[in-house]
Amino acid sequence: MKNINVTRMVEEEDDDDETSSFPVSPTGQYFTSSVMSISVICVLESEIPIDDSCTVTMLKDVFIPINPRFSSIMVKDKNGVKQWKKVEVKHKDHINVPIFPQGKSKEFYDNCFNEYMTKIAMEQFPQSRPLWEIHIFKYPTTKSAGNLVFKLHHSLGDGFSLMGALLSCLQRADNPSLPLTFPSFTSNNNNNNHNLESDYKKSFCTNVVQSVNGVVNTLLDFGWSLMKSTNLEDERTTIRSGDEGVEFRPIDITTMEISLDHLKEIKSNLKVTINDVICGILFLGVRLYMEETKYDQKNTNSTALVLLNTRNIAGYKSVKEMLQPKNESKWGNQFAFLHVSLPKIDKEESSTNPLSFVFKAQDVIQRKRNSAAVILTGKLLDTLQKYRGPEVTAKYIHSTLKNSSMTISNMIGPVEKMALANHPVKSLYFMVVGVPESLTITMMSYMGKLRVAVGTEKGLIDPQKFKCSIENAFDRIFKAAVPSASSKSSN
Repeated sequence: MKNINVTRMVEEEDDDDETSSFPVSPTGQYFTSSVMSISVICVLESEIPIDDSCTVTMLKDVFIPINPRFSSIMVKDKNGVKQWKKVEVKHKDHINVPIFPQGKSKEFYDNCFNEYMTKIAMEQFPQSRPLWEIHIFKYPTTKSAGNLVFKLHHSLGDGFSLMGALLSCLQRADNPSLPLTFPSFTSNNNNNNHNLESDYKKSFCTNVVQSVNGVVNTLLDFGWSLMKSTNLEDERTTIRSGDEGVEFRPIDITTMEISLDHLKEIKSNLKVTINDVICGILFLGVRLYMEETKYDQKNTNSTALVLLNTRNIAGYKSVKEMLQPKNESKWGNQFAFLHVSLPKIDKEESSTNPLSFVFKAQDVIQRKRNSAAVILTGKLLDTLQKYRGPEVTAKYIHSTLKNSSMTISNMIGPVEKMALANHPVKSLYFMVVGVPESLTITMMSYMGKLRVAVGTEKGLIDPQKFKCSIENAFDRIFKAAVPSASSKSSN
């Protein structure tokens, strides 16, 4: 992969529970501008039928007190600057319980749930009440006994903040008194015996080379960022319609699961990171889908925007900690867009050497670590905000998204099974909606599984074919990286 850049958005906002109004952060203003309105949908799949009798109590006593934004609406002051204004929350206005025919098959309710998700993904929040709502789907599907859906506007916070808020409402199913724990994906250093003098010399030379490379990479990445966010647009393909207003079109949301143990086996055998493996699988899967649906477009120049959490932290913090002014994991929108050019595919490479996609992903991620484009682009956004205002900055971000082919984001979930109001959570996933792209991929780990959710533009992308392409890519990479698994399956 040759092209990479990072676009950063960081907000700092001091919330005060005692004041009736407080400023909307710059990023919050971008996400509620005339050109963008982006939301996050999180789905909790219940193991048991949902009893919604305690919903209002949970909202009133647990969810709403988490952050003052959950009980505030967005208004403009006399100078036209957006503010959060505290209001009285009418809880029942935020609760939706759809009604469908009783006694149907699970497959019937699968279809009902999918269409309902399409519906709520397209709907805009009323500006007269706080920007969140919950939907209780009480019918059994092939995946769960019921679904609890949270829809929250992105101006309330980024995925890290919102997930931290949801996790604060949940408890460990086995022992609520114990804290949730999260998987560690740090690489192990198997080489513990080093020659210190040799290491020092290598480190000095390496630092000099990395400094030079860092300057070059930064300039290239920042220049690429400017072009991709202004006038350099991906071509129209079977994964990108490129039409104006694509964010207002219906989407399909499909999901799949991948074993984290299998991903770790690939990681260990190839000596790469989990992120390298995941990106390699997704990149190969996208190319396989493009090859199947329109062969002559299989190697069209396409760009993925990978969303990164820019906090310098190792895991989720409590909501109380996030609201502390000097905390590194401060509540808000703190993330970066990383532009990644999808690697090209050829028949021989995808079938006989699918691992090349993992190594190409590794190359681009390592290069990203040696570039300061994220800082320069962050400064650019700050400058646009200061001198041109939030609307112009929002248009720049909208163009960044629209000119690319897809967005990829991921979050880490707990190792243990969770429960919400004594309802064990079988699985969970999230989706970002309202994005001016035809393809969005999100990932969430939970109880040893990686849940991949794919949002696709209806009528352009075949969701089942795309799902099969990603699963095919995983199978090829897993069998190539773990030959013993391939031999076991053949026996």
